[in-house]
Amino acid sequence: MRIPSIPLACLGLAAITAALLSPAAARAEAKTLYTLDTQCRLKGGEIQSCTVEAIEEGETTLYRHRIGTTVQTVRISDSPVRMNIWNDTTKTWDNLSSAGARFSTNTICFNGLDLCAVNANYLNSVREVRPDATAGRDLVQVRFDEGGRVNLTCYDDGCQEVR
Repeated sequence: MRIPSIPLACLGLAAITAALLSPAAARAEAKTLYTLDTQCRLKGGEIQSCTVEAIEEGETTLYRHRIGTTVQTVRISDSPVRMNIWNDTTKTWDNLSSAGARFSTNTICFNGLDLCAVNANYLNSVREVRPDATAGRDLVQVRFDEGGRVNLTCYDDGCQEVR
């Protein structure tokens, strides 16, 4: 007896896509780059101990921030550079509106102060990739368009000019 195939539409294409793109699914083919015990801040609140796990997955890197019982995952992809954050409620990747890094404190923040982490590993890699652009700089901010692509980068005092 032949078992009929079930069309993808019947299985809920949105549910399948979300499962394939979720941070949990990403672990199957991922390579952990490093795990860092550090400090984080959520929504401008108190500084808390956290763990940041950097995971390479093809052309993207996931940064999983474990802050108490909360997990926030940021995805950074290349060509073109895009940054997204995992939304546990909708089970989708939301585009970030902004990111900022202060080299003197090794701090990077996403969407203003929604999620901040002390991560010297990440900022050192930024310096390695862009030595000319970051030499002598302390602050770099990036803004993203509706599609998640970089549409503005500023440094130090120049960031005050674009506010």
